[in-house]
Amino acid sequence: MSAESTPGPGIPGAPGPRGSAKGRRRKPRGKHTGLKIAVWTAAGVVVLGGAGAGYVYFKLNGNLDSVDINQALGTDRPTKADNGSENILVLGSDSRSGGNRKLGGGADEGSARSDTAMIVHIYEGHKKASVVSVPRDTLIDRPECTDTDGVTHDAARGVMFNSAFTTGGAACAVKTVESITDLRMDHYLEVDFSGFQKLVDELGGVEVTTTQDIDDPDSHLNLKAGTHRLDGEQALGLVRTRHGVGDGSDLGRIQLQQAFIKALVAQLNDVGVLGNPKRLYDLADTATKAVTTDSDLGSVNSLLSWAGGLKGIGPADMTMITMPVQYDPVDLNRVLPDEKKADLVWRALKSDRPIPRAATTGTATGQAKSVVE
Repeated sequence: MSAESTPGPGIPGAPGPRGSAKGRRRKPRGKHTGLKIAVWTAAGVVVLGGAGAGYVYFKLNGNLDSVDINQALGTDRPTKADNGSENILVLGSDSRSGGNRKLGGGADEGSARSDTAMIVHIYEGHKKASVVSVPRDTLIDRPECTDTDGVTHDAARGVMFNSAFTTGGAACAVKTVESITDLRMDHYLEVDFSGFQKLVDELGGVEVTTTQDIDDPDSHLNLKAGTHRLDGEQALGLVRTRHGVGDGSDLGRIQLQQAFIKALVAQLNDVGVLGNPKRLYDLADTATKAVTTDSDLGSVNSLLSWAGGLKGIGPADMTMITMPVQYDPVDLNRVLPDEKKADLVWRALKSDRPIPRAATTGTATGQAKSVVE
């Protein structure tokens, strides 16, 4: 991705040498959405109060699914940072079965897939963050990994990045990301596409403006240029479309996803639910059903405690970029990591510093940057 988020000596909005500011313009964050989910959950317990609070807590707690990443991966992992910074792998998943089968872009044989992947780095002090989107079509060397059922999967060379999740689920996805970045993933958060659709509907839709027509039958999306309030199905179609706009690349889809995240965060900030206990509960119920976490975050209490530590991070404190890549000269539908530039990103995050401008200039980029506003 080119430097669409890169003024300044380091990408602005990121903490400078221990604390300046960074931020691809006012890059909202995918993680801000997770924080809002936790806030709804907490508020739901508080507003309903008394004996009702106990029911709400156990109901919402029962909604959460979790996976024991640490047990599956063992000790052969990058060293955990000791300065209070954190790395979180966020995946958008679609099992292509059940509630996901009928959604735009679904229709496979039922194997789990991940079309969206983001590495979220929370800086020391938990006041700023960087988000690095990883293109699903990136060709990588996948390491040997053991899934959470104890099954070991062989290493593979030159395979698509999202094959890690398809092959071995959350544990293999984390193992692959750690092998690429040499960054320890402290947490894992997976958002189910079916749940995402329901959550957008619970919010009453999300308003976006498109600067050109978007027509993609595969994603069930047909929008004329103009302002729209997208329902859940349309929103899901937008974040998954790649053939209906731009150059049809995964990089273009990432640009649409990042634009939608901005609109979603703005919508979340405008939602007035604290005075409406039923709506509050419905949102929290839908949100907790939509996510799978690592076992450390696998309870409402743990999720709330963790999310509470991130509440000072706002859209202006975020930087969002795409992992530096170049198009594969053999197959232009695939991309290859730009090793030197990507190394600048991973080294910066490992040292808890801003991502340098040089990391995001001159790399491959999609053609959908200004399609959604």
